[in-house]
Amino acid sequence: MFSTILFTIVVIYFALLLGVAWYTGRNTTNESFFIGNRNSNWMLVAFGMIGTSLSGVTFISVPGTVQTNHFYYLQIVIGYLIGYAIIAFVLLPLYYKMQLTSIYYYLEKRFGIYAYKTGALFFILSRTIGATARLYLVINVLQLFVLNSFHIPFWATAFIILLMIILYTFKGGVKTIVFTDTLQTSGMLIGLIVCIWYILNSGDGATVNWSSLQKHDYFQLFNTDVKSKTFFLKQIVGGAFITIAMTGLDQEMMQKNISVNTLKLSQRNMLSFSWVMSIVNGLFLILGALLYLYAENHSLALKGDDLFPTIALQHLPQWVAIVFVIALISALFPSADGALTALTSSFCIDLLGIKQKGWSEDKQVKIRKITHISFAIVFMVAIGVFKMIDSKSIINIILDLAGYTYGPLLGLFAFGILTKRSIKDNASIIVICILAPIVSYVLTNHVVTWTGGYQIGIELLLINGLITFTGLYILSTKAK
Repeated sequence: MFSTILFTIVVIYFALLLGVAWYTGRNTTNESFFIGNRNSNWMLVAFGMIGTSLSGVTFISVPGTVQTNHFYYLQIVIGYLIGYAIIAFVLLPLYYKMQLTSIYYYLEKRFGIYAYKTGALFFILSRTIGATARLYLVINVLQLFVLNSFHIPFWATAFIILLMIILYTFKGGVKTIVFTDTLQTSGMLIGLIVCIWYILNSGDGATVNWSSLQKHDYFQLFNTDVKSKTFFLKQIVGGAFITIAMTGLDQEMMQKNISVNTLKLSQRNMLSFSWVMSIVNGLFLILGALLYLYAENHSLALKGDDLFPTIALQHLPQWVAIVFVIALISALFPSADGALTALTSSFCIDLLGIKQKGWSEDKQVKIRKITHISFAIVFMVAIGVFKMIDSKSIINIILDLAGYTYGPLLGLFAFGILTKRSIKDNASIIVICILAPIVSYVLTNHVVTWTGGYQIGIELLLINGLITFTGLYILSTKAK
């Protein structure tokens, strides 16, 4: 009976999303799909970006890291704030000055067509991996705790959810996503606050409270072990560069920002969003500590990504479980719908060049729709791969993969912005961008032996970017 209620809620939520998509998708064009006609409300964009940045990974994985990593994740969050400030005052002015639809067009203007295509390809690879990892995590939770009882197979769940995402992003694109992300962020944050409130005010309040939290070591904020992967300095610096790369150099995140009609409002959006994001991440860590105390008091052997969904759906009252499911499906979509739209935009604009070929609007729309469906199929395949891996901590996988795939993007943009040197426009740029992650991988796997214990963590992205930057510098000449 309870599974039926949860299933009904999921169906109603999907119907609500389709209603919003129908309303916002009327009279849309390619320009609406790609950048929302540059007329998006900055407050809606800022609020909706919270859900896109957090996604199901933060919702499920961050609370689960508290047992082993304490509150060290806040070290990364401090780095995020630095990164968002650099995006607001360095990258956004550049994008608005050039009136970009795709941010990778900057690379063509600065270096040429090879750099442009390379940047777009690395974005497509990065965002496909990251989005499908996030999508897999939430689909898997829904499957285990709701849909298995209806004997619905995992592949069918993944197919239906991807079909829903296609349906509500198919016409409106960014114009629709700005509104749906706002709805989804609201659902996720309500679920977070309700779960914290209930655990603190439940019958376990005598044992799960602030004073009992302080008796544990969960509140450790800074790791001072230089050799550790979570050493505070490397996490702060790494967090800053993760933000610059995964937000400032990411077409999905930036196409929402540049859909705001003025630079000043877009900067206001970025800065306000960054502070709210920091507070929300702190709340997720507090929730994780409370959940581990709850599990300890009830002799539950839970950890990692299993912690939050198992307690919420099997040990808390049914009304809390319902709120959790609404929050969970709210966390499911923001990273997937925006990624699907951004990948479609980047492939059509950057790789196919539909704006430069003089095609009719009807032909452009047809190609855009075929591309949209094709990427959904790629998502389906990638979700199957993550199902085979079946990791217990997806957030660590995402951060590691981001270090390899976003590094070349970071190196390309940094070289273009920080130097005035020229690079011959040829395939050597592609070679450098492929070699950098390979060298980074070798370093990661041997540095412990070479240094007597030092571990590369989140700073992998910076190392990868520096290798790319160095390779480009060797190839370059003084600008004429």
